[in-house]
Amino acid sequence: LDVMDKNGIASSITSISSPGVYLGDKAHAIDFSRRLNEHSAKMVSEHPDRFGFFAILPMPVVEASIKEAAYALDELKADGIVMLASAGDRFLGDKDFEELMAELNRRKCVVFIHPNIHSTSDDLPLNIPGFFIEFMFDTTRAVTNLVFSGVMERYPDIKWIIAHAGATIPYLAWRLSLADLLPGAPYSKAMPKGTLHYLKSLYYDTALSPSPYAMASLMELVDPSHILFGSDFPFADEKVVAKEVQDLRNLSMFDDKVRQMVLRDNALKLFPRFANQ
Repeated sequence: LDVMDKNGIASSITSISSPGVYLGDKAHAIDFSRRLNEHSAKMVSEHPDRFGFFAILPMPVVEASIKEAAYALDELKADGIVMLASAGDRFLGDKDFEELMAELNRRKCVVFIHPNIHSTSDDLPLNIPGFFIEFMFDTTRAVTNLVFSGVMERYPDIKWIIAHAGATIPYLAWRLSLADLLPGAPYSKAMPKGTLHYLKSLYYDTALSPSPYAMASLMELVDPSHILFGSDFPFADEKVVAKEVQDLRNLSMFDDKVRQMVLRDNALKLFPRFANQ
């Protein structure tokens, strides 16, 4: 709350980051997700004007995840769901997650995607902390799989928010769109509206990405109404949050109208209960 007040942040929606709750033990993941979600709901009840929360699910345990989503959304009044880009080494868009996707679509749910560290990233002979680049590739793989597998076509009522300005998706968007031209149109049924249609329909946050390099690319891909402020606090500490806010306010590609949209107005359209804050 102190960091929020210092940086003019009226409200925050919290979520659980990598590695999530599944550490190889299904029973633990189910119990841990419930305890975390109830803790988050208690925090919101104590500060209803300042906090919301995205509920964590015990993925990749699908049946339990459906039950936890229902409990969190119906009983705890979660603002949406957070899902890791990969869970149990499977990426979003995997056919085994289909039943959960159908349920979230039925609920017209907001789903926030945060990256994870896939086991293949751990195996790379690189002495580089995973959050620098491997996080970005985890997100890119998940988003691409959601589009190419047809999940976004089959379940259009899920509102997806992608962390970190979409990772490498804006940069790769044109390259990915070449799938529309492949001989035999192998992906035509999965994405009949064309690759770019689905990428443009996503929402993207600014967490750890308030640079002119990232925002210029993102602004070329999506309408400004699909860009949301994000901080990555507490993994981004107080000094980093202050820099993010300052750099966003100073971006030359944002005029005053777009800046207001990104910092506040776009989020209120997804989460109108915060409108009076």
